Amino acid sequence: MTAPAFLRSKPARRFLRNPGTVIGTALSLALILVALLAPLLAGDPLLQHLSDRLQGPSAAHWFGTDQLGRDVWARVVWGSRISLRIGFVVVAVSLLAGGTVGLLAGMLGGAWDELLMRVTDIFLAFPALILAMAISAALGPSLGNVMIAVAAVSWPNYARLLRSQVLAVRTLDYVEASRALGAARFRQALLHVLPNTITPLLVQASFDIGSAILTAAGLGFIGFGAQPPTPEWGAMVSETRNFINEAPWASSAPAIAILVTVLAFNLLGDGLRDVLDPRGRTRR
Repeated sequence: MTAPAFLRSKPARRFLRNPGTVIGTALSLALILVALLAPLLAGDPLLQHLSDRLQGPSAAHWFGTDQLGRDVWARVVWGSRISLRIGFVVVAVSLLAGGTVGLLAGMLGGAWDELLMRVTDIFLAFPALILAMAISAALGPSLGNVMIAVAAVSWPNYARLLRSQVLAVRTLDYVEASRALGAARFRQALLHVLPNTITPLLVQASFDIGSAILTAAGLGFIGFGAQPPTPEWGAMVSETRNFINEAPWASSAPAIAILVTVLAFNLLGDGLRDVLDPRGRTRR
């Protein structure tokens, strides 16, 4: 039986040739599927049975129970919805905000470029986690505020990345030709420059989904993110850390979920880089 045409293409063969990429893609899709099917895969993550507290993994509770008798499997499964939502929302907001700044800086140049890049540098001057903690503390601990905080420290990377791409592309012949034909700068940016600079942003976004989830989990662990009883993975590890000796499964399950998710999207990012940016692959 002949394979579909898209599987025989050179980018597809390059993508499938890397075992890490295939594993990362499979894990990422599985995590998304688990999040979508959470109501079918697990029960109520907030339901407490104090008589069942700190029980080990069993047929009734696959990942055991926590200190309040809540099913850890249910909390991990429902927590995937929260963590993946954080990752995708943060990356989308950061990509939009940072991409807009980078595109304007690269296309306008001059004083506008200096102003926008100095503002970007101010954000980059602070350690990302420390700045996210400060923003979360100022806004108050909540799931929405942690997404704002993580997006606030993520957008500068997209701004600088897109600006560097725009500066390289805007001097190419086809852009100069459109300018000579009288195309407005806004039209040049949208029709000629942006489509040819978006690839590195997509690769960076795939890496940053895992980074955003990890940062949000860190904020949740120290109390600046989602608050109990929300089944967010970082908050779950924080809640159960005092019981790690008698019930290691309660904290290790969400911690492993974080590890697998970050690893999956990093492997996926490696694969996208190989397919979408073959020149970067040859330089490694």
